[in-house]
Amino acid sequence: MAAAESVAPFRRVAMIGTGLVGGSFALALRKFTPGVHIVGFDRPDAVARAVSRGAVHEAAATLADAVRGADLIYIALPIRAAIDCLATIVAHALPSSLVTDACSTKVVICREAQRHFANSRVARFVGGHPIAGNEASGIGHAAPDLFCGSRYALIGSSTENDPRMESFVDLLRAIGADPVWTDADTHDWAAGIVSHLPQLASVALARVVHDETDETGLPLNLAGRGLRDTLRLAGSPYHVWRDICLTNTANLSRALDRLAQAIDHLRTHLADRDLESEFRAANDLYKSLNQMK
Repeated sequence: MAAAESVAPFRRVAMIGTGLVGGSFALALRKFTPGVHIVGFDRPDAVARAVSRGAVHEAAATLADAVRGADLIYIALPIRAAIDCLATIVAHALPSSLVTDACSTKVVICREAQRHFANSRVARFVGGHPIAGNEASGIGHAAPDLFCGSRYALIGSSTENDPRMESFVDLLRAIGADPVWTDADTHDWAAGIVSHLPQLASVALARVVHDETDETGLPLNLAGRGLRDTLRLAGSPYHVWRDICLTNTANLSRALDRLAQAIDHLRTHLADRDLESEFRAANDLYKSLNQMK
């Protein structure tokens, strides 16, 4: 799905976190929603790079300065850091503003946000998760088209009658994303299977290859594109995944159990024709995945 230029539904945006996701979201806003003014807040070196890259118009010295006067506050930080920001955001945000996050798990942060944003006279919070990204991190890898053609999970219901939410959904579509509504528990279970499990499986495979490689460089020296493609996620840094594992432990443990069962099944059928049915099922799933919009 191609993004289309649109009038910005929000005029002043506070970008809390200017790495890959926050930087890409800011670049997408500047490309597809003219008229928006973006204030960035992050570590001084990180936000300076975001200004230099043209992702944000200005850098705020404090979190309070960043959110003050913003009608959209976008939190693109690791989960624990995002949670730590909520009290300050509630204290300084406009009551009319919309606050959202881009964290990869939703149960913990949405529970904390519900506690902070319970008062009807404060800003509105909605949990979000862009299903977009890559194994790299930092503003240097940010791109305005990162969200084009990608699903964007929102926690809540599409039937909510809130102009702020309607504007945010319009904004997501303007930058090329496809909003999908769900609840926090369902999101974390699903993400555990289709996002977090592949990451851990890639890490485990990398460990096996590393440990099996001897002083001659074998078997790694015989690796081709297949291994490189399979291990792409292994290039993702631990600091990105630490809080994900800590806040989705039960779902991840279950997902790893299911993977272990599947591997045991393959081992059992290595020498018989039942292995063919596993390949057929895998081929079908791969084809279905490629056909998804």
